Amino acid sequence: MNESSCESMQAAFSAYLDGAISGLAMQQIAEHLEACPDCAHEFAAWRAVQDSLAMLPIAKAPEDLSLKLRIAISHESSKRASHFFDGVSLYWENAIRPFVLQISAGFASAVVLLVTLGFLLGTVAAPPAVLANDEPLGAVTTAHYLYSAEHPRPILAAQDSTIVVDALINERGRVYDYTIVSGAQDPAVPAQILDQLLLSVFQPASVFGAPVRSRVILTFAGVSVRG
Repeated sequence: MNESSCESMQAAFSAYLDGAISGLAMQQIAEHLEACPDCAHEFAAWRAVQDSLAMLPIAKAPEDLSLKLRIAISHESSKRASHFFDGVSLYWENAIRPFVLQISAGFASAVVLLVTLGFLLGTVAAPPAVLANDEPLGAVTTAHYLYSAEHPRPILAAQDSTIVVDALINERGRVYDYTIVSGAQDPAVPAQILDQLLLSVFQPASVFGAPVRSRVILTFAGVSVRG
């Protein structure tokens, strides 16, 4: 098969498994998997990872998470409001106040002062478009495997087995630590797994659009090196 075609198909595996592509694209990938053993093997590894993740218990958020998020959002809103009032005060002292003092006494001065104060009070009193209570509390995503700089390959071990790895992903979508949960424990296995993890790129998890650290469960096929 054409290598660029295989890379294109493998890049769409995640969306294919999530059902996030069109029916025509799903049909094209399915036909490609039937004709390409390498991509079929790669896809089987993807599905095994997805199945492993599906068996994991759902982590329960702390009971006070909602309160903490609302407090953090409120503090940030207060900081922005404080900066706004500081800017209005500075503008008044440097531009408007000297101008008002220079206007001759009388009706014209009163009108200018009232209009200026009305503008400032109307701007300050305008309600914010978004309140802290309006922030969505479900905007949390998990990390997803994107691609690897090198084609994934089986792990050579003393016996055939499935190796399950708990990998920690940083905000840039790269693995910074891992633990072998189960499977082959040969001395040569960790180095092989580390080589593949260092070349893997993930879509980092996020909270309200900001990337955060997270963890994923990965599976590797351990292949016996004995004849």
